[in-house]
Amino acid sequence: MARILCVGIATLDIVSHVERYPAEDDEVRASAQSWRTGGNAANTAVVLAQLGHQVSWTGNLGEGPASRLAERTFDRHGVAHASACRIPGHDLPVSCITLAGSGSRTIVHYRDLPEYSAAAFVTLDPGAFDRVHFEGRAVDQLQVMIRRVREAGVPVSLEVEKPREGIEALFGQADLLLFSHHYLRHHGHADPAEFLRSLPSGVVATCTWGQHGAWARDGEGEVRYLPAHLPPEVVDTLGAGDVFNAGMLHGLAMFDDLDLALACAVRLAGEQCGRPGLELAT
Repeated sequence: MARILCVGIATLDIVSHVERYPAEDDEVRASAQSWRTGGNAANTAVVLAQLGHQVSWTGNLGEGPASRLAERTFDRHGVAHASACRIPGHDLPVSCITLAGSGSRTIVHYRDLPEYSAAAFVTLDPGAFDRVHFEGRAVDQLQVMIRRVREAGVPVSLEVEKPREGIEALFGQADLLLFSHHYLRHHGHADPAEFLRSLPSGVVATCTWGQHGAWARDGEGEVRYLPAHLPPEVVDTLGAGDVFNAGMLHGLAMFDDLDLALACAVRLAGEQCGRPGLELAT
């Protein structure tokens, strides 16, 4: 199994389940509610740990109850987090998430926690890991962090979920790019295969598009596609992209084969949509 460091955000997710999403100025009753740790990098770390890898997460934590819940979540799954930075007077960002009966999600996000910095990352030894996975957030900080990891000869993966100013400058610095449909849509791309083929030579990348499946491109520019693995009933799509990313990293670590990694990621993400939370089936 691999030693993997995940760098990014942890959040408090307050998840309410409703039969239908309320209209403006409407009121509906929730059938269930849960408070759980979320955040892209945190979710990916938790899933990788359940898959048997030696996983560490680093980022910013605060001092309040949401941060303590995140620490308990990491501890329960065996995710090391001793390198995380504690920011006095703050707590984790909060996402209020409404899950409709169809499985769709609507999120209201609040944060006052600063972004994780390259100055904090300098205390880590990238050579202690087989891979470092970054969530694409503060680009100016990521540039410094990724450069340091590459200088250590360690593979870098970069999640590109949302448009961030200047993030394209990082595309040539990662061994694996993990795109979401949100990024493509923002830039006017409707065809994932066409977008992946347009990337520079040598880039290895994936793109997920919800129920429409996932695409992957190898370093020679060849693109392959797999349809979504749909569960008998869609229960919870929250974090499916993070599970997909974990599946890709797991598959590459285990098989060193893009096609097998893509198949693994699609299956794991689809299965996860059929159950609540990020507890993998045993």
